Amino acid sequence: MRQHSSNIFRLFLLFSFVALSSCGSRKDLVYFQDEPITDVSLSELDNNFQITYKPNDILTIDVSAEVSESVAAFNLPAVAYNTSGGAANQPTVLRQTYLLDPEGNIEFPVLGTVKMGGLTRVEATKMLKERIGEYVKEFIVNIRLINFTVTVLGEVNRPGAYTVEGERISLTQALGLAGDLTIYGKRNNVFLIREVDGKKKYAKYDLTSINVVNSPVYYLTQNDVIYVEPNNAKVKTSSYNPNTGVLISAVSTLATIAAIFIFRN
Repeated sequence: MRQHSSNIFRLFLLFSFVALSSCGSRKDLVYFQDEPITDVSLSELDNNFQITYKPNDILTIDVSAEVSESVAAFNLPAVAYNTSGGAANQPTVLRQTYLLDPEGNIEFPVLGTVKMGGLTRVEATKMLKERIGEYVKEFIVNIRLINFTVTVLGEVNRPGAYTVEGERISLTQALGLAGDLTIYGKRNNVFLIREVDGKKKYAKYDLTSINVVNSPVYYLTQNDVIYVEPNNAKVKTSSYNPNTGVLISAVSTLATIAAIFIFRN
């Protein structure tokens, strides 16, 4: 009887240890824990609320005039395609786009290679007007960045990558798209990761301070990544086995059965 009791007690301790054992830690949960990519002053990340075009940006550029034929040569031809293949269906017209190469260049009709990287929309528009103006008069140039995307990760309600329709979005707007921080978000330690001149840089926000709206990086640029670190409560919560409740219930059932068996014997 004593041997049975001893074995059951040992089994009880084993189940208890498994039920209460840790299955996670801060090291397993938090992103970007090692040394910073490149620590820089905020002034180096300041974009003055205006984006500049970068390699891999995708642009649409429309040149229009009262007499459309006079500027037709400066526009990429639209491509028509039929997704269903049925003759009765109307084809879809797809506007062609410009992809900036690693040097920030595009191949523009008539003009050839054109440097767009590093220019704002206003600067790029002015430059194209000057160059196209050598061939025609009285025209309009309209440039639009169509892959302006910011990514929000970590303790937010809807993490993901978000495409921005315009060319300006603030930190708070980006967090709003992601459904705001969860209750577990560390509000005084929000990361920004940005690529500057081909190198990754980072900065931090303190959302508990009103002065965050005056930060030179309060307005985001394309491909920025925002990461909200989990707070200590989240880390501690993750450190417990998610099956703890089930295991404790199983241990209790086993203890009851063991007690019945011992008393019967």
